Amino acid sequence: MAQPPPAPASLLSALHIGASSVSLLIAEMRPEGIIVPVDFLVKPAPVARDIFRLGFVHPTTIEQIVAIVRDYQQSLLELGLDPKQITRAVTTNILSEATNHEAVMNRIRIASGLRLTAVDNGEMTRLIYLKTRRRIQHLPALSRNTTLVVHVGPGNTRALLFQDGLITRYTSYRMGTHRTREAVEGSHADGAAMLRVIREHVSGNLAQIHLDFSDITLNTLILIGYEIQSVAAPLTGRLALCPVKRFRQFTTEASTLSEVESVKRFQLDYQTAEALLPALEINLAIAETLGLTEVHIPTTDYEEGLLHDLLLSRDLTGNFSEEVLRSARILAERYQSDSRHGAHVGALCERFFDELTDLHQLSAHDALLLQVAAILHEVGTYISPRAHHKHSEYIILNSEIFGLDRLDVTLVALIARYHRHSGPRHDHPAYSALSTDDRIRICKLAAILRVADALERTHHQRVSQIEIRREADKLRLRLPNLADAAVERLAMTSKGDLFEQVFGLKVVIDEDG
Repeated sequence: MAQPPPAPASLLSALHIGASSVSLLIAEMRPEGIIVPVDFLVKPAPVARDIFRLGFVHPTTIEQIVAIVRDYQQSLLELGLDPKQITRAVTTNILSEATNHEAVMNRIRIASGLRLTAVDNGEMTRLIYLKTRRRIQHLPALSRNTTLVVHVGPGNTRALLFQDGLITRYTSYRMGTHRTREAVEGSHADGAAMLRVIREHVSGNLAQIHLDFSDITLNTLILIGYEIQSVAAPLTGRLALCPVKRFRQFTTEASTLSEVESVKRFQLDYQTAEALLPALEINLAIAETLGLTEVHIPTTDYEEGLLHDLLLSRDLTGNFSEEVLRSARILAERYQSDSRHGAHVGALCERFFDELTDLHQLSAHDALLLQVAAILHEVGTYISPRAHHKHSEYIILNSEIFGLDRLDVTLVALIARYHRHSGPRHDHPAYSALSTDDRIRICKLAAILRVADALERTHHQRVSQIEIRREADKLRLRLPNLADAAVERLAMTSKGDLFEQVFGLKVVIDEDG
């Protein structure tokens, strides 16, 4: 007896306007929390080619995208789903490099009613993390090795280093398949000559990759990406493992094919075929630069996997949060910040956040941002102790923190900035540029951070216990086992002001007993 189709209430959908295609995944959310694909649709669209060749998305391509999205919405309607309520609707992050990116987003929104967001660096690292975690689960030996995961995307390359199953390093490079393809097209080279041109074009990034990982002995290199996974089966076979010698031969053979021949041989669309040779040569060059003799290339469908993970990415908790915090600690260590102070302030922040949930009404993600800000709030002392809160803001704004998108990093930078001296003001450009909701989030989180930092004024972790009591207009703190809280009380007079302004409660430290 045939199974009835899933009920619309249990169906999720993810739409991705990517570098070379527009795709839609319809999936069922099972009661046990597993997402099972119901239908997967993909149609080509030359977004990356337009951006890197013209600098903008051509009007013809825009209308092509609109037509595809409308077709997909009709498919959703036939399943009883609201075509304007797609669970996740996103675009490739390279769309931001198009001079008409706002016009593109507006046209699609007006035509379809969808609110699109870009997959930025933060979410892209979350997606790579999810894909890698599945890979490590399938190959347990990788969790005990030093494994580098490299994602060569259309415009940028990202590298995540896993040691004993944990992320210990994250780097990114302005080097991608479509970006490189358009850069070298004017050479009119072909065959082996084209491979040499590609290698020369990316040589600076290759040198940086070698430098970034020269202190690491790698056991495994995993290569992921749209183009490389499109030819994974003929390249690696069923084992998804490919000797670099075989990889080199395959790349050389592919360089002799025309784009039409690549389309036929590898069953690709033309946009993917255009970027195939740069993808092969860049990935091969990375493997050779790092001195690897073999590489892992997943044979699963890249695009379908990405859409599946889009439905999970925003709700990552547990181990993922620990990876984010580990990345923050690595950044703090790089700038010689006092790790014990940052950890203790973070612990105090956590206590206040949990105790005052009904007062601040913030989310678990906000709690994570507060923890990251606590770890990093004094990195600015690396530049100078004087005005170090401003230096902390600068360093954080110009850093990458694994798993955090650009808005998250901005919020963390501002929360850290406001841990001392002036609170948020509208004449601070980064703060005033945010939405009202985000400004309120910063005020609440910075207020908590200032109170926690006041209690750790000595940097000696004197406050180990806190008893919190709320009155009509006061937040009363008792610090058991601390005989003399004069230092903390003095610090609170200057740092408790924002808490009182935001929450209407004056922070008072009572005498013990």
